[in-house]
Amino acid sequence: MNRIEESPLYRIANARSIAYYGASNRSETMGSIILTSVLEAGFKGSVYPVHPKEKEVKGIRSYADLSEIPETPDLAIMVLPTTVVCQVLEECGKSGIKRAIVVSGGFKEVGGQGIELEQQLLGISKQYGIRIIGPNCLGIVNTHHRLNSTPLSMEGEPGYVGLVSQSGSFVAQMFNYLSSLGLGYSTAISVGNEADLDLVDCIEYLAECPRTKVIALYIEGIKRGRAFIEAAKRITAKKPIIAFYVGGSEAGRKAAFSHTGSLSGPDQLYDSAFKQAGVIRVHSLVELFDCCWTLGSLPKRKGRNVVIQTHSGGPGASAADACSRSGLSLPSLSEKTRKALKPYLPHTASSANPVDLTFTQEQNSFFIDIPGVLLKEESLDYLLIYILAPVFSIRERMMKAGKSEEEVEEMLGGMAGFAAENFRNLTESTGKPVVCFTYHDPHNFLIRAMIDNGVPVFQDPARAVRAIKANADYCDMNLDKGEKSHE
Repeated sequence: MNRIEESPLYRIANARSIAYYGASNRSETMGSIILTSVLEAGFKGSVYPVHPKEKEVKGIRSYADLSEIPETPDLAIMVLPTTVVCQVLEECGKSGIKRAIVVSGGFKEVGGQGIELEQQLLGISKQYGIRIIGPNCLGIVNTHHRLNSTPLSMEGEPGYVGLVSQSGSFVAQMFNYLSSLGLGYSTAISVGNEADLDLVDCIEYLAECPRTKVIALYIEGIKRGRAFIEAAKRITAKKPIIAFYVGGSEAGRKAAFSHTGSLSGPDQLYDSAFKQAGVIRVHSLVELFDCCWTLGSLPKRKGRNVVIQTHSGGPGASAADACSRSGLSLPSLSEKTRKALKPYLPHTASSANPVDLTFTQEQNSFFIDIPGVLLKEESLDYLLIYILAPVFSIRERMMKAGKSEEEVEEMLGGMAGFAAENFRNLTESTGKPVVCFTYHDPHNFLIRAMIDNGVPVFQDPARAVRAIKANADYCDMNLDKGEKSHE
């Protein structure tokens, strides 16, 4: 594919007009709920509800037949009883519609007659040249195009995470979670049974999507194994792919088959395929998006040397232990770096690695001077910082200095924003990633400022270390490959 417009998914993800089947003025039906999501997202194109009786649906004119619609829509979305889907798809084909999302279930995943119905559906799509997502899916989210065909409202800002999921609910249920991390989808695709368009088609589309920095996969089984490896190998030379595969265990295989009819394989087979393709494998949804966070927001850097900066021995030791268990190294600091640190460290501090301040009231030293010195250390590849923000004591000192509540809040916000911007600027200027961890609530004023400025802050050192390792693993597997592809 030379241009994103050539992808069969382009006019689904970037539809200009939609024929919508399955909504009515009964608000509790799935078809009506999803249409509400489409409208609430602020979709800029035209939406044409198709209903045999209703003259108006959700305040929009409804059409009894496709022939009444004043244009040929780019996309049909179907939330219909299984038994009428094939008939409606044929009507779409005769009207010239070339793209469809079939949300309806009851096909291959239920076995028996459902398998036959899915074959019939595929036959109609081939006859009329209609490309389909689904059936048994939730379709697509394109936050930058304000398109959302899931039953849950979009939350947060448009982002850079491209998701392909064989579970529709994961696409919809991650809006709030991603927003809490300062992340968002670029495009998210629920593929369902993959009767036509599949995982491989989707990663090829996201590879060309200029708003997607990292591709996340939820996989229950891969239909076209060889094509997946070949495509992923090309893509990972320029864009990370992270995969959460759940079909490797006996329980996972059974659940995957009943969910989408996917045929899964043993863990060892998928481990080998992912490694061959340069794909990072993870083992939970939390880990999936943690790794998206670092791989999508931080510089790509070879090397596994981590320097830890901490307020306290316990968190520093926990981070050091996690690094060691993950195959990351803690290099000793050079004499040059130790000398440069000396003016900023209290006499009780340790200038070993971890750099343990034990206690400091000098916020500028902790957030500006010390990180600036450490990032000049030649042996450092990643700087991991434990964040402690004792809001009560900081506020108390300001109040004792005669500041009003309004002044205190403004000063706290300014301090947090300044520290966060400095961390971001240090990463950008040195090309060395700064990653943080904390035990504070993510709504703490300083933590929120860090996240809002694109600085990853994890709620546990093990999560931070795993995300750093993913960055290092990706670079080891793929940076040379990317350089060779441009020779």
